[in-house]
Amino acid sequence: MTSPDIDLAYLTDLLVRLLRTPSPTGNTDAAVAVAERAFAELGIQTQRTNKGALVATLPGRSDDRPRALSGHVDTLGAMVKEIKEDGRLRLTQIGGYVWQTVEGEYCQVETLGGDVYTGTVLAHKTAVHTYAQDETAGARKDKDMEIRLDERTTCDKETRALGIEVGDFVALDPRTTVTESGFVKSRHLDDKAGVAIMVAVAKALIDAGQRPAQTVYFYVSPYEEVGHGAASGIPEAVKELLVVDMGALGDGQNSDEYTVSICAKDSSGPYDLGMRRRLVALCQANDIPHKVDVYPHYGSDGSAALRAGADLIVGLIGPGVDASHAYERTHQDSLLHTARLAVAYLLAD
Repeated sequence: MTSPDIDLAYLTDLLVRLLRTPSPTGNTDAAVAVAERAFAELGIQTQRTNKGALVATLPGRSDDRPRALSGHVDTLGAMVKEIKEDGRLRLTQIGGYVWQTVEGEYCQVETLGGDVYTGTVLAHKTAVHTYAQDETAGARKDKDMEIRLDERTTCDKETRALGIEVGDFVALDPRTTVTESGFVKSRHLDDKAGVAIMVAVAKALIDAGQRPAQTVYFYVSPYEEVGHGAASGIPEAVKELLVVDMGALGDGQNSDEYTVSICAKDSSGPYDLGMRRRLVALCQANDIPHKVDVYPHYGSDGSAALRAGADLIVGLIGPGVDASHAYERTHQDSLLHTARLAVAYLLAD
C-alpha cells in the first residue's frame, strides 16, 4: 500500500499555533482545545478523559489489536512560589530545566481569575553596575530567580492588588520562528511537535481515503512533564503504543535534526525490541532517513503507562530536537520523516 503524502505546510502551521498557545503542565486546556479542534475539522471523533487528556479515534480496517499514538501538549513552565517584599515574584519550576536556560526570557503570569500579566524571568542580582562579579556569576538556584513584572508595583501589597497570588501559573515565551532554511526554533517543541505530527498523520490518511490497519487512538497527554501523563486514559483495548516525542541531541548521541529518531532505551529502560525492529524495517522499506538512539536522561508517556501497569507493547519515535528543555530547534525534514514513519506504522498489518 502506497503511503499518503504528508502536508508539511499544514503540520508546520498547526505546530506554530500550538507553540504559541501557553500550556504549562496543569494549565493545558487551551492547547488541548487547539488539538481538539484540529481533529474535529478532520471529522474525527474526540473525547476528554477525566483528568483532561484528549483521545481521538480513527477506525481501522480491523479492530482486533487497536493501536495508540501518544504525544503531550503540556510544557515546562513555573508557578508563583512567593510574592516578595519588593513586589517581584519568586518561582518554583514546573518540569525539569536549568534556570540559566530561561534567564532573561519573557513570560506571562495568569491569575486564578484569568487575568494575564507580562514580565521577565531574571536573576535577582543581575545588574553588573550594582553587584560584584562574584554575585552576578555562577549557577542559578530557585532562590536566585524572580519575575520582574511589567506593572508599576514596588511592594507585595501592590502586586497582590493586581490579583496575582501564590499558585498562579507562569508560561514562558516560546519565541517561535520558522526560518527560510526549514528550521523551527522555539521553546516547547517537546512535545508540541509530536502532537502536530499526530494530527498531520491523521489528515494524510483521511485525505488519501486510506484506513489504518487497526483502529488507532490519538492520545494527547496533559501531564507528561511531571511523569504521569499516560498513566491512565489510554483505552483498555489498545495493544500497542507508539509514543511520538522528541529525539535528544548532544555529545555522544546518534540523533540529528534531519531524520526520525527511534529510541532503543531511555532512563526507564529498553523499549520493545520487536516494535523497534518493525520501525527500522519500515524506514528501510520506505526510504525514511532514521537514527536509532539511546536517551540517558529521558522518560516518556510510554514509561508512565508501563509503570502504571499497562499491558502494552511500547515504542518511541520523534524528530531530533537540539537543546532540549531550553530554546529548542528542529528541522522540517525531521518533522516530515517522523510523520512518514508514523503513517507507515499505522498502515502496516
